[in-house]
Amino acid sequence: MKLSRRMIMLGAGSLPFAIASLRTGALAQPAPAAPSEVPPILFVHGNGEYDALWMTTLWRMESNGIARDRMMAINFTDPNARSDDKVEQAGRSSTEDQRRELAAAIADLKRRTGGSRVALVGSSRGGYAIRNVIKNGGPGGVSHAVLCGTPNHGVFATDDQLNSEFNGRGAFLRGLNEGESEVTPGVAFLTLRSDGMDKYAQADGRFIGKPGTPTGVNVEGPELKGAANLVLGALDHREVAFHPRAFREIYKFIAAREPARIAIVPEQSVKLSGLVTGAPGGVSTNRPVAGASVDVFRVDPETGERKGNAVHSAKTGADGRWGPAQVEPSWSLEFVVASPDAPTTHIYRSPFPRSSDVVHLRAARPLGPADKDAGAVVIMSRPRGYFGLPRDVVLLDGKEPADVKSGVPTDSTATLRLPAGEVGRNIVAQFGEERIVARAWPASENRIAIAELTY
Repeated sequence: MKLSRRMIMLGAGSLPFAIASLRTGALAQPAPAAPSEVPPILFVHGNGEYDALWMTTLWRMESNGIARDRMMAINFTDPNARSDDKVEQAGRSSTEDQRRELAAAIADLKRRTGGSRVALVGSSRGGYAIRNVIKNGGPGGVSHAVLCGTPNHGVFATDDQLNSEFNGRGAFLRGLNEGESEVTPGVAFLTLRSDGMDKYAQADGRFIGKPGTPTGVNVEGPELKGAANLVLGALDHREVAFHPRAFREIYKFIAAREPARIAIVPEQSVKLSGLVTGAPGGVSTNRPVAGASVDVFRVDPETGERKGNAVHSAKTGADGRWGPAQVEPSWSLEFVVASPDAPTTHIYRSPFPRSSDVVHLRAARPLGPADKDAGAVVIMSRPRGYFGLPRDVVLLDGKEPADVKSGVPTDSTATLRLPAGEVGRNIVAQFGEERIVARAWPASENRIAIAELTY
């Protein structure tokens, strides 16, 4: 995709104020009436992901007066989809697995809050589970459905791989989309999509390993007949769920009013906790890892050096939980995770302005052949979005990473390999205004450093 000046300007800070346009299907429902109270909200993550991605959204909701105990983010046990939805695969889930888990989470949130109906917000594949539970489980318990970057007509629509849930011609999506309207009556639907920068809504198959082959879908694939369909400029596949611009639309649709603020309001005292998970066989899961050690250090934001001893240390039990760690909202942090059969991982994070119980930790991938000559390996990671060049400012150790492709944003990690003589020095990872300073740890000790961006 060739980037026009307009496209670059729209992304010029993947910006909270990016231009949006509203597209409404011929059968679009009227905007929901202003409720006396915002319904409980359940957030649903996408393929291969986890509930921690909703952390900043939860903070923004809390900053607008939504009580934390009236919100929930589901953590699917096995978040990766099967290649064939009808054939069992170890560590992967079917559409029915996800429907069943989501239905149980809805019932749990209703029970805990006393709410008769809940609002559902899904990113990517999470929107499939939402539509599936509404259509095939009954819409009575759901008031709103917000689908962010969900490939509602498929990542591809072809006559091969018909049992893939991502095939628009397959039985799963045809079942959800059949009829004159593609939404279920009684539930207010909103879709959020990108204006051409979603790698899973492209006419050419280059982003799914088939360059030059038509996918059968286009940039309008996430839209639904009968829904309110909103286009959020140059935001990428993840940003249409997790960006501040997306938050504004999610909040406004559910609460029937503008948010009082977009910025996150800091708390005076912050408690952090979460789950240690793994990737057995190279497939990431949200299953707990027992016997992992977690150490949390306060670090200097300019050098990445530790400031004293660990402020929290824990060893996980069968539930995989660590924490809570008491920190200050101004502290930059280093999390050291030592999991069985995995590299010791040093995760550097920006300050946490608010408390969170979804600060999940997963050891880095094993050192591989590409790392054999490296003295140290440092990874820059952006879980809530992709790196877009020339859309974004993306710098790792003072340079644009060579492994981040230009054009449509497709990469969420960048890797720096350093010679042995540079072990121990600080490495600056910068995306937009977020800046993290990590330290290079010796690969010879089976250690990897990750600068994990929050925004």
